[in-house]
Amino acid sequence: MMLLRHVPFLKSVFIYSFTAFGGPQGHMGMMVKTFVQKRKDVTEDELLELNAFCQMLPGPSSTQTVALIAMKRGGIPLACITLLLWVFPAAFIMGLFSFLIFYFSPGEMHGYKDLPLNLFAYIQPMSVGFVCYAAARMMQTSIRYIATTSIMLGSIAATVLIRSPWIFPVLLLVAGTISNFSNKRIPDTQQKPKKINWINLWLFALIFLIAGVLSEVARGNHWAHGEIYHLFENFYRFGSIVFGGGQALLPMMFYQFANTHGQNLAIVTSQQLLTGYGMVQAVPGPVFSICSYVGGLAMNKYGPFWQLIGCITATTAVFLPNTLLLFFFFPIYENLKHHVIIFRALEGINAAIVGIIWASGIVLFQSISFDGNSSFIWSNLVVVIITFCLLHFSKIPSPLIVIGWLLMGLTLHM
Repeated sequence: MMLLRHVPFLKSVFIYSFTAFGGPQGHMGMMVKTFVQKRKDVTEDELLELNAFCQMLPGPSSTQTVALIAMKRGGIPLACITLLLWVFPAAFIMGLFSFLIFYFSPGEMHGYKDLPLNLFAYIQPMSVGFVCYAAARMMQTSIRYIATTSIMLGSIAATVLIRSPWIFPVLLLVAGTISNFSNKRIPDTQQKPKKINWINLWLFALIFLIAGVLSEVARGNHWAHGEIYHLFENFYRFGSIVFGGGQALLPMMFYQFANTHGQNLAIVTSQQLLTGYGMVQAVPGPVFSICSYVGGLAMNKYGPFWQLIGCITATTAVFLPNTLLLFFFFPIYENLKHHVIIFRALEGINAAIVGIIWASGIVLFQSISFDGNSSFIWSNLVVVIITFCLLHFSKIPSPLIVIGWLLMGLTLHM
């Protein structure tokens, strides 16, 4: 079986899924360590290119980047298995949390602060260290000229000052336009055009249509357990249109499930939603796994079986549309990038991605720099520096660094 030769790769993905903390920016640092330096599945330039492409699509960019690494190795079958391995641990943990939260906080939803999370005390600053490491590594290959340096610095400033998910596609467009003024020549390579599989686009549109129809029919006819159809339609729509990752997903879920325009129809409370968002920050893997938690809560009133179905339905629905769009658009992109406009644009886009990664590290560090008394937390800065140095100057595997900080948090905060 052809997939057997990819078992070492899948094993690395599975380990990566348990150690990739810090959201999409932190994930990039882990990708550099795992898939560029250790396994050499892609080069740093290729990783930047794949990530830049994913930034232009709706959905979770780090999940799509991992899928594309697998796709370049073994096609769509390997990409699908990789997606399952990457998503499952986080979705399982968040789905389990939708069950456990009632036991930890009976009567009231006091939230994740009631849980023993001292284990994760140093995970956020550690993630900033991974972000800085990824940005520093990628600078070596992508920032070579005054123009690319200027694009990087401009991207840092824009991302820090304009904290909107729409800034990412705008920056990539502007950076690509600027770098098109260069006279960089396309290498004379003959590559067979990639086949465009239109079935992925038709499936995306067909599922979108069927989900909407079933949701309305279930609502109009008051089907038993009809909420499951609404749940699939809502999360499929989220996965189709959300840019900016889990941070942009939260307000969408709030307005859909917690705020019902003054009507007494809320599926979850805002406190429950924020509790899940706080918990997902301490869980490795994609931030979109919060959908497993919300799906479980939405179906909780029907018992454990339907709560499990809710977890599975929400997770499947939110990841499915952006995966179909990824598989459709990537071959088109592969064909177009050999045209002069796209080829020259990649230089500026890569520089912008490096700037966005640096800016993400700055924003993340700002969010953890001060305590409730507005005092600077020096220990977090120390964790960032130590993590960066371990990644840059030692050969300690990334999972061991993560485990070390987990144990350190548990030991020092008992």
